[in-house]
Amino acid sequence: MSGHSKWATTKHKKAVIDAKRGKMFAKLIKNIEVAARTGGPDPTGNPTLYDAIQKAKKSSVPNDNIDRAVKRGGGLDGAGVDYTTIMYEGYAPGGVALLIECLTDNKNRAAMEVRTAMTRNGGNMADPGSVSYMFSRKGVVIVPAEHDGRTITEDDILEVVLDAGAEDVNDLDGSFEVISEAGDVVAVRTALQDAGIDYDSAESSFVPSMTVEVDADVAGKVLRLIDALEDCDDVQNVFANFDASDEVMAQVG
Repeated sequence: MSGHSKWATTKHKKAVIDAKRGKMFAKLIKNIEVAARTGGPDPTGNPTLYDAIQKAKKSSVPNDNIDRAVKRGGGLDGAGVDYTTIMYEGYAPGGVALLIECLTDNKNRAAMEVRTAMTRNGGNMADPGSVSYMFSRKGVVIVPAEHDGRTITEDDILEVVLDAGAEDVNDLDGSFEVISEAGDVVAVRTALQDAGIDYDSAESSFVPSMTVEVDADVAGKVLRLIDALEDCDDVQNVFANFDASDEVMAQVG
């Protein structure tokens, strides 16, 4: 992907740090509950649930928490919460487009939290459809370059995933990002597993089809806004289309 944003590298590293702080636990648990409710509580027949569980385990979510989430989502404990997915659109400083994916049991609360975070950090809400056309739904699998003393190369990955539907492999400095059609993400993940190659995450994501080049000042403002949005309980993911050089990202820290 030409012009692939260095934000992909930063976002992956940031997710690892956030997971260690326990910040992502609640969001990972929500994903498990929704996957179990939608496709059933058996991960062998529900690939979305399987990947949600694997992502939670890789982020050190305790097994007991995962099991309870599967039971709640699958209705096996007589309880459960009906979550709704909502996508908000907006702009960050510098004209950077944002897609804000929420998973909530209270639409009014989610809307208020997102609007407040945007307003306080220089962002602006946008009408539905005014931003989403700049993004495409894709499958994204993150593969660490080092695992159990083994070094994985881009060629190693390409050899395994091309026949499974992968479109591109991007070097994220310490890991690789495998892009595919959203419907091929399970096949790509399975091909990697069959080849004995570990992965950090496998999920459908929104990848920008056009990007906005930003300097260090704008990049800092965009990252602060994204941090504020991701601090909202109902926000699951924030997708941005800014592009920044390694030098700019190093300045931002």
